[in-house]
Amino acid sequence: MKTILLIEDDADVRDNTGEILELAHYRVLKADNGKKGVDLARKELPDLVLCDIMMPELDGYGVLHMLSRTPETAEIPFIFLTAKAERSDVRRGMDLGADDYLTKPFEESELLNAIEGRLRRSELFRKGFDRSLNGLNDFMEHARGAAALSDLSKDRKTKGYERKGILFHEGDEMRHVPFLVSGKVRTFKVNNDGKEFVTGLHVPGDFIGYLGMLEGGHATETAEAMEESEVALVPREDLLRLLYRDRDVSMRFIHMLSHDVDEKQERLLQLAYASVRQRVALALIQLHARFSAVQSDDLGVRISRDELAAIVGTATESLIRCLTDLKDEGLIATQGRDIRITDHRRLAKLANQ
Repeated sequence: MKTILLIEDDADVRDNTGEILELAHYRVLKADNGKKGVDLARKELPDLVLCDIMMPELDGYGVLHMLSRTPETAEIPFIFLTAKAERSDVRRGMDLGADDYLTKPFEESELLNAIEGRLRRSELFRKGFDRSLNGLNDFMEHARGAAALSDLSKDRKTKGYERKGILFHEGDEMRHVPFLVSGKVRTFKVNNDGKEFVTGLHVPGDFIGYLGMLEGGHATETAEAMEESEVALVPREDLLRLLYRDRDVSMRFIHMLSHDVDEKQERLLQLAYASVRQRVALALIQLHARFSAVQSDDLGVRISRDELAAIVGTATESLIRCLTDLKDEGLIATQGRDIRITDHRRLAKLANQ
């Protein structure tokens, strides 16, 4: 049974609306002012909030603002109820992130249809989509169903790259953001001495270079294919619409973009404080976890020594000596560019020393 939180200071409206919802088999929580409503929402985590705008102590805009500040309540669908119908009120509520807006008095069917529609949509976007081109297309198609996103482009061209092919250079204008369909791609920056620093390793299902799209529209790094790869080119305008025009869509899209943030933070800490041996061990473990699932063989990780040295943040010669030591200790096996972990437990212990 879905739970609806009804925040309404008018006792008659609160009781009548609550009765309608209970007859429709919803569990109803009631609050007669905004402060109580916020407390109930944080305690009960309802499936949807119905909230009056004009209330004492804390109005509906304040309730929405308070709930949007915590991750636990930020994604709860939110519908405003108000006796006012001025466009300025509608616009302000939607700008703050409200999902819908009902003007009192409303019909029973209007109320229930609005709730059912928001709940279905919220469940769809919370469930998520496959990290594939089909999953991306499904996500974009469902996003296009929102009125505010109906103009999303259907034109998602694909482009292939050979190994070492450059998707974009640092400083390039990001008119499209690549979505990796197949293959592997690395992103890196180059310092004044010409030394590369790897900023990301990407597998199918990743958006590449989206930070540049958010930070002025120009690439903040260079992207290079590590093997034959294919990307779908998503127009920058589409991604900005996904982020700014609809809360359900933007929340899910932010999750899609940020899934690798923790991994990047951990790698940066290792670069700052760990020894070369620890960094090599950690890099191999992360590479195996990131890439092994997308390779068709059982040889482990296929990567050049120069590329691995850039990930570790050391000279290629130092990396090769370290790999030789790890191989002699029975932690890894190598064959050409392929590196296979033979003792995952001991390698993980080395990485976390």
